Amino acid sequence: MTIQEKIRILLVRRGNMSESELARRLGVLHQNFSRKMKAGKFSNADLEKIAGLLDCTVTHTEPIFMMNDTGEKI
Repeated sequence: MTIQEKIRILLVRRGNMSESELARRLGVLHQNFSRKMKAGKFSNADLEKIAGLLDCTVTHTEPIFMMNDTGEKI
């Protein structure tokens, strides 16, 4: 599963948040976020911010997101 797929799954599981809304909460333009999603290139800092906004923790080796409330790994 790609990082883009994992982020999209998290967006759905966290109440159908749109990519545009996530970009807004990250403080970046939707166009820039969309480019990163298409390329699948996120820095560790980007992944940490995304995880924080979606109430998750992230491991950087694969990366894997773990939902803090359920413990589910994506």
